[in-house]
Amino acid sequence: MLPIAFQIILIVVCGLHILLRRHRQPESRMAWLVVLIALPYAGALSYLLLGSTSVGRKRITRLRNTTDILPRPDVAPGWEAPQNAPGDLTPYEGFFRVGSSISGYGPVGGNRAELMADSDATIARMVDDIDRSERSVHLLFYIWLADNNGTKIANALKRAAQRGVTCRAIVDDIGSRTFIHGPIWRDLRAAGIQLVRALPVGNPLVRMVNGRIDLRNHRKIVVIDNRVTYCGSQNCADPAFLPKARFAPWVDAVMRFEGPIVRQNQHLFAIDWMGNGGDDISALLLEPMPHAGQGFAAQVIATGPTYRNAALSELFETLIFGARRELCITTPYYVPTPSVQAALCAAANRDVETTIIFPARNDDFAVGAASRSHYEGLLNAGVRIFEYRPGLLHTKSVTVDGEITLIGSANMDRRSFDLNYENNILLLDRSITAAMRERQERYMSDSREISIAEVSGWNVGRRLWNNALAIVGPLL
Repeated sequence: MLPIAFQIILIVVCGLHILLRRHRQPESRMAWLVVLIALPYAGALSYLLLGSTSVGRKRITRLRNTTDILPRPDVAPGWEAPQNAPGDLTPYEGFFRVGSSISGYGPVGGNRAELMADSDATIARMVDDIDRSERSVHLLFYIWLADNNGTKIANALKRAAQRGVTCRAIVDDIGSRTFIHGPIWRDLRAAGIQLVRALPVGNPLVRMVNGRIDLRNHRKIVVIDNRVTYCGSQNCADPAFLPKARFAPWVDAVMRFEGPIVRQNQHLFAIDWMGNGGDDISALLLEPMPHAGQGFAAQVIATGPTYRNAALSELFETLIFGARRELCITTPYYVPTPSVQAALCAAANRDVETTIIFPARNDDFAVGAASRSHYEGLLNAGVRIFEYRPGLLHTKSVTVDGEITLIGSANMDRRSFDLNYENNILLLDRSITAAMRERQERYMSDSREISIAEVSGWNVGRRLWNNALAIVGPLL
């Protein structure tokens, strides 16, 4: 009797906690309740480990205090120059208002960008910029590997440090755990590069009590001399991506930016750097702004578990609902909220040409199956679905009406929506959007289009597998 009574008490206590937690989607509550009732002990332990979206009170306080004391980018001398004005954002002003409401960065003009040709070209250009640096180099990566490209960046940092350039680098404590415990990390520290681990795990038992262990910093930020920044999906690694080489090559998209948008990315780096124990770099944010010249409007949009709840999914929905003619999306991981799925279906139903490109082979089998459970609804609404075949399409991009581009680190899944720290740049420019759109078309030419007839012909076993994993999608 005691085990049964204990199970009932465990289910009731955990169930009440699930139902009373704030900022929890109904489908997430239901998924946790199903797991708890089906597997009381394992479900309760899983909820204890994974049911929270808190990084710990001390970390939250430190991150918020850092944000409060840092000078905003728009107080730098020269920020109010006429060329930095965003100009006419019609009819997309609402996109940028949503972005401003999330992380506080407003749209700023005078920016220029270049879409890198591929992953190796991205690293080569970063190395060139680091080799030309004069004052500071700042890097933040979720994953840094000790492979060919990872070593190139490390060597460039050491060369810069030898010239007297101040170099700072942050990596995620779990995403880059092998690198942190390897020789290159030690060599970088010995060379004078300042290093910080984002969200260090420490003692897992203590972390389990203080906050969820798998909340990670998934951002990819490079800022050099307060004049150049990079934004995109690529980690500091080769396309072969050795930890998951059988899915290679990993196909990413990265843009190199110049202009006032650099200062917003510098501010975001400063929050992560100082919020994770790095030195005070606020003086960099008060340096006079260089003359920007002609350029487009852009905005950094940062999200994470210490930002507004459901901010990232709200951003995606805003872009989807705002599309008037064409919407094209690439994402490796698609585990949507019901509202994101409905927004995509609504876009196609109102005759917006809506296309999504996924990888044909996903490195996460559960996410791949959960993604495919949504295919039928999308296809019935008129969304075109392509599966990229040559490797793992890792690019996270959205283009709207040939004028708007969103590029960055965020996937269209629950982990990016609720659990990870992400960074993206939203921009309004026909030329750079055309370049991104051309890249998306190239992905499509290397993909296989999925038809409603094919999905309707899936056997019972495959449907059961996909739909069963979709039920626990809110937990993924």
